[in-house]
Amino acid sequence: MKSLKAPRFQLCCSAAALVLLVAGCASNDTVVQPGTPSGSLITGSPAAPANAPTTSSVPPHQLQVCNAKPVQLYIGHNTVPSTLEMIRKKSGAYIVRVLGENQPTTMEFDQERLNVIANEAGKITALRCG
Repeated sequence: MKSLKAPRFQLCCSAAALVLLVAGCASNDTVVQPGTPSGSLITGSPAAPANAPTTSSVPPHQLQVCNAKPVQLYIGHNTVPSTLEMIRKKSGAYIVRVLGENQPTTMEFDQERLNVIANEAGKITALRCG
């Protein structure tokens, strides 16, 4: 009987280790999403607030295509929430993602996302859609 319990225990431990490994690989991107109060930042992938009802689908929104050209004048500004929200609105983007200068990122293209590249001091060094 003991021989049946040992593999089960090992399987449970392996599953728990896998969950922790996946959680450790979660994104650390900073994302500003419309509809949140000014200055509210969502870290990681956009998610519903903690007190929101849990549903499996996100309500649809009107397509908001990013255009980084009109916001290039913000290079050199700080990445404070009010500036990020202003940049998001002026670019027409739905989401803003703040990245470090040499930070590895996902390679999928999102036409509704503005990527704000910032240096260690928090100054904007580049603005790109995607």
